[in-house]
Formats: sequence, C-alpha cells, structure tokens
Amino acid sequence: MTDASSSPRTSDATPERPPLLEMRGITKRYPGVVANDDISLDVRPGEIHALLGENGAGKSTLMNILYGLAVPDEGEILLNGTPIEIDGPNDAIRRGISMVHQHFMLVPVLTVAENILLGDEPMANPIFLDRGAAHARIRELSSFFGFEVDPDAKVESLSVGWQQRVEILKALYRQADILVLDEPTAVLTPQETREIFTVLRRLTSELGTSIIFISHKLYEVLDIADRITVIRRGRVVGQRVPAETDEDDLAELMVGREVQLTVDRGESHPADVALRVEGLHVRDDRGREVVHDVGFEVRAGEIVGIAGVAGNGQDELVEALLGLRPVAGGTVTLNGAHITGASPRELHRRGIGFVPADRHRYGLVLSFPLTDNLSLNDYYHAPFARGLVRNEAEIRSYAERLVGEYDVRTPSVTVDAQTLSGGNQQKLVVAREFDGDLTLLVLDQPTRGLDVGSIEFIHRQAIAKRDAGVAVLRVSAELDEVLELSDRIGVMYRGRLVQVLDARATDREEVGLLMATGGRDTEPPIEAPTAVS
Repeated sequence: MTDASSSPRTSDATPERPPLLEMRGITKRYPGVVANDDISLDVRPGEIHALLGENGAGKSTLMNILYGLAVPDEGEILLNGTPIEIDGPNDAIRRGISMVHQHFMLVPVLTVAENILLGDEPMANPIFLDRGAAHARIRELSSFFGFEVDPDAKVESLSVGWQQRVEILKALYRQADILVLDEPTAVLTPQETREIFTVLRRLTSELGTSIIFISHKLYEVLDIADRITVIRRGRVVGQRVPAETDEDDLAELMVGREVQLTVDRGESHPADVALRVEGLHVRDDRGREVVHDVGFEVRAGEIVGIAGVAGNGQDELVEALLGLRPVAGGTVTLNGAHITGASPRELHRRGIGFVPADRHRYGLVLSFPLTDNLSLNDYYHAPFARGLVRNEAEIRSYAERLVGEYDVRTPSVTVDAQTLSGGNQQKLVVAREFDGDLTLLVLDQPTRGLDVGSIEFIHRQAIAKRDAGVAVLRVSAELDEVLELSDRIGVMYRGRLVQVLDARATDREEVGLLMATGGRDTEPPIEAPTAVS
C-alpha cells in the first residue's frame, strides 16, 4: 500500500482565502435516526476537501442536502458568503454545484455525448439540437484533461474507469464550481485512480474548482486532500491536514477505537480440494470468448485470490462459476461432484456463499425490506416457511440477529434495502452470505465501498471461515488487499490464468507486472488510456 502520508498534497488553497461554500449547523432527522447532527463544514476555492466516516456516518446525507436531494431540518448553506436555499438538483447545478454519485447516473445505451447533454441540450433553434457545438465542447473538455473520449461511443462499451471520466465530464460541461465526488475510486484500478487524481489536481490548480472528496481509502485521502473532515455517527469529530496525520489516526477518528488496518492472516492448513475448475471457457454478452481455458483449485482451509486489471475476464469467470452465465466449455466440480451450469439455488443448497461485485444487480432487491433480503436464499423452506406460509417471526428474528452481528446501520429491519447507505447494503449481503454451513465462499470485491472498520471485520470473518475449513475464492482489483488476505494468488490477463503464486513468496511488483503484461515484457497493459468505441 502506498504511504501517501509521506508526500502530502499541496495546492493553491490557503487558510486566508474565504470559503466558497459553508454549511452551518446542518441537522437532518429520519425516523429512528439523526443522520446529521449540527454539522458545520466549509470549502475554500481551489481546495480538495475530503470527507471521511464510517458507513452510515452521514456523509451522503450531508451531500444530498448540498445537492438539493434532501432538505435539512436545521442549519443553513452559504455560497460566497450569501445564504441560499437549494430547491432540487437542477437548482444546485445552476448555482455551480455538481455531484458524481457512487453508483453512476449514466444511461448505458446512450452515447457519451447524449449522457453529458441529457437535461441540458443545446439548441440551434427552437426545434433542432446544436449537436456540432455540443460535440466540439465535449472534445475540447476531454482533450484539455487528457481523456480523449469519443462523444459517439456508447457508454455500455466503456470500462468503469472511462464511465467515471464521463461522469466528471458531465459535471464540467455544466461548469461546476463545486464538484462532489462520492467514492469516485471505488470501482477503479490503481492505474485509473492515478489518472483521475491527475485530473482532479488540474481542476483545482487551473480552473479553481473546489472538490468535496468522499472516500473510505485512507491512503488516497492522504494523497489527494488539502483538508480532511471526519464524521462519526452524524457529528464532526475532527479535522486534519494530511501533513499532520496518518492512516492510523484517521481510522481511529472514524471508528472511535484503534483499528488494525492489516489483519494477520496467520498460517493456513489446506485440506482436500473443494473447488476444481478445468479448461473453462466463457463468452461475454456479445458472444466473444473472454475466459480461455482457465483451470485452478481451491482447497478447504485456504484463501485463493484472483488478481487482475478490470476487464480481463474476472467478472465472467465468477458469473460462470455461480450459475449466472453459461459455460462455453470445461468443467467445474465441488467436492468431486459436477456443478457445471448448475443454478444459483442449487449451488447455494450445496454450500456455496457468494458476495457479488454488483450488489444492486446480483445481491439485493432494493425495494424489499431487510428481512426479505436476508432470507432470500432460504425463504421457501423451514424455518422461514411452513409449507406455503411464511414464518414472519422467524424471519424477523433472523434478520435482527444478522444486523446486530454485522453492524448494519439501520433504524429497523423492516425498512427497504434502498434506504441504506452503499456500505451498509454491502454489509447486508455479506451478513447473509457468510452465515450458515458453507463449503465454498466466493467473494467478488466484498469490501468495495466499505469503511476501514467494516473492512477489518470482513477480513477477520473471511479468515475465520478459512480456519473453519471453508474454501475461499477472493476476486479483487485491489492488489494490496489480495496480497494481504490470500494464501495463493492467481493472476488473470486477457482471459487467461497466467500464473498462480504463493502469496508469502511474492510481492506487489511481481503481481503488478503480471497484471499489466501477463509476464510478457513486450506487451502493453490491458487498458491503454483511450476510449473503447
């Protein structure tokens, strides 16, 4: 992990400059919870101000108030020293405030230009759009920041890193003076994160844009921020500058206790092979083969990590293993029994738990209450059902136990999953999938969007499952996390498993080189900085 605190960011932002934005005494209450409790925050021109806090601490609520998605019960907002009331997102945008959400607000089937212009279409006359002027402006902006994105490219054809760039371009097109970034690097590779940080620094230094940067990645915050405000349980508990703090200090402020940032995985004691994959071939949604002849084993009592730059076939590999995508060739066995192409319900019945990378698509029914989401795997049989009749008392009791054990921040187990923060939604999925008698646990980006305390807890739980004899397959683009948690590491490059390494006998440089080149020094990285058309 990069020791970002050793080289803190510097910028033109100075304490003498008056705030561009002030939020004074902001309080927001929801039934059963005070999301924001008398929070005050100021942001100076040309400053990157980081906002840290646990899942459910109130960060997103505070930013939703700033963006006009929520109305505070108390407090005021000042822009350039003048009190204002923000009447919805359109009003915020008119005032120069834009927000890039953790989950992208893009329409996949539309082009880059159509997404950027949506809701703010330039007109050549009362009838026709001025597409030429719009495209020229988009090309000008993307060229200035080194994006070089094709305005006519479909968003669905872009990697998540390029989709993040489109979101930022959309805000810049609307001439944002204040840009709120909610977990902007949650789905990015380290290389993409560095590129985005270069853009953010240019925004502040050359355009004077003020940025509010929400993240759980402490080393990134120390690298990019001018100031850091920490929120815990709805209240501001401290403010720091990067040169005068470190990851341990910030983690303790966030959680309220000392946090072990690197969990000791100890020695593993592998037993018999639980999962065996042989000659696996998988196609993507367009029919192209993106997993080529992949084979590996995961033994009971070990954690095998799969590392790779996003887009190298990891998603399709996991989906094929879990019955979410057809297998084009090869076999998958669990404890010697063939499970190739088995349904997700059958795989769960055989003792497979699965934490998906996309919790909204595969992990939750957002419009369902927590009780239903936590019983999704087993709602149809005892103890959650008696024949065709649901046992509501048992379902609620089970949900309350898991919510308590996994510290899911919620006023009640009967609220809908969509009302939770992204991190608490992830903990909800983890709670359901870790519970029960497991043979194999497949973790695909399980800590994405989680705070340091939750990451520590999930790492401990994964190690505990391993030590209890569960086979654990861990897929992640977070190289540091793969190295810290795995016993063996397989590296995927262009759809192939190019090498399997002993995690204790390798290092970041060796694995990173394999991720970038597949071990071939003459080949370029998988993702060059160009748009996919």
